[in-house]
Amino acid sequence: MGSVGTISNVKTTAYTQSESDHIVYGAKSAVGNTLKFGAVRSAAADWSVYPVGTEFKIEGEPYVYQVDDYGSALVGTRTIDLYRPSKAAMNQWGARLVNIKVLKWGSFDQSLAIMKPREGIKPHIRQMVSAIETRRPPDS
Repeated sequence: MGSVGTISNVKTTAYTQSESDHIVYGAKSAVGNTLKFGAVRSAAADWSVYPVGTEFKIEGEPYVYQVDDYGSALVGTRTIDLYRPSKAAMNQWGARLVNIKVLKWGSFDQSLAIMKPREGIKPHIRQMVSAIETRRPPDS
């Protein structure tokens, strides 16, 4: 696992629950909780890069972001998608390169536990599972 610290020039985008590709999930994240937008905010990422539970801050912002979601467009990228409660807020963010400070790395085991039962449903989930499994030996 990476060390806790700053990662520079991370591409970030924003998403909202009313986008056409998210509407089916409503305001729920991939872990099943309500998408958060307060002191702690939801973020989506490729879980083979930023495993579920990873917590980070964006330089210059007071909020803690927590990876609790994933998205097919993020797989194979290092992009982090930040949850916003409205399309206006999503569009206002746009796409930005930011420096993030990782406060805590999430768990690849937990990521696999959530994704394994869904593996047959979507190709992007299979891709993340495979990337995690090839990155490390089983039972590590």
